[in-house]
Amino acid sequence: MQDFTPQLKDLRSRLGDAEGYLRIADLRARQPQLETEMGRPDLWDDQDRARAVQRELAAVNEDLELFSDLTTLIDDADTLVELASEEGDDSLEGEITDSVIELESQFHDLELRSLFTGEYDEGDAVCLIQSGEGGTDAQDWAEMLLRMYSRWAERRGLDIELASVSPGTEAGMSSAEFEVRGRYAYGLLQSERGVHRLVRMSPFNKDGKRQTAFAALQVVPFIEDASGEVEIDEKDLRIDTYRSSGAGGQHVNVTDSAVRITHLPTGLVTSCQNERSQHQNKDRAMQMLAAKLVDLERQKRQDELAAISGENKSVGFGSQIRSYVLAPYQMVKDLRTEYEDGDVDGVLDGDIDSFMESWLQLQRATRSDEADA
Repeated sequence: MQDFTPQLKDLRSRLGDAEGYLRIADLRARQPQLETEMGRPDLWDDQDRARAVQRELAAVNEDLELFSDLTTLIDDADTLVELASEEGDDSLEGEITDSVIELESQFHDLELRSLFTGEYDEGDAVCLIQSGEGGTDAQDWAEMLLRMYSRWAERRGLDIELASVSPGTEAGMSSAEFEVRGRYAYGLLQSERGVHRLVRMSPFNKDGKRQTAFAALQVVPFIEDASGEVEIDEKDLRIDTYRSSGAGGQHVNVTDSAVRITHLPTGLVTSCQNERSQHQNKDRAMQMLAAKLVDLERQKRQDELAAISGENKSVGFGSQIRSYVLAPYQMVKDLRTEYEDGDVDGVLDGDIDSFMESWLQLQRATRSDEADA
């Protein structure tokens, strides 16, 4: 029978690492505190605070349960190896192999968390897709990207909510703003920030020629309450109302309830059209604007304003982070990490985790190099 000692030793080592970056000791101390707070009868008098406690407790329970499950699975694999060795039973080799493969897969997914070091990485994300150069193809490409991220969120069990859509002139859409909610939504989606390039035989070109189109994704962390981090002066805002259009729920196309807010000093724009009333749409748009302003200030402090705002960067040739080539060959390639995938259909159907992971690994390597310099 195969000697599983090296694999199991490696898994034990990775479990020890996980105990560190998951902060298991801290979580075990924090869990009863949160449970006590959740049991307070007056907790829901402050709904924002209650939701925050609820989210934190769910995350703590999730991590502790995961660590416990991994510990149990490794112990079980160890027991099977000992049993097979003592009884000389080679028939257990297949079961042990399957257990080790499953454990390695789970550790691979778990170790992504060690790459999340930002203040907002664990939270939700506010996203904006905008079509760029390429005319109708670019607007169609923007809609394809929205579908790709929607399918990706569905694969990961994240919630996605469309806040507003501006339809294209002939097809697709000019822009769409949406939120992705769930643990590590922002940490993962920040890797997608930038210009995406599509090369294909255009369905909108009567000559059937190859066409290049561009669309950009902007991503900022959603902050539930930004009042302590940013002040917004009503005099700095232009608030427009309009009739909702496109996707957005049962109340669209009924009243002029959609709201678009422009922050005049920065030029940031946010909008919402899928809530039940103009007041609710305004509140949601203000939340998204506050999130963008907080992130803008954070990026300013890091001298990376251009990377977050994107307003002054051309969404066209020479600015892309990733190319999606459908013709004359099929390939998706990230120009920052050199990672590529020939399964274009799979990528466009939301299978983009490998691209995200390669970017996160690159960021960690870059930080490590800078620290050593």
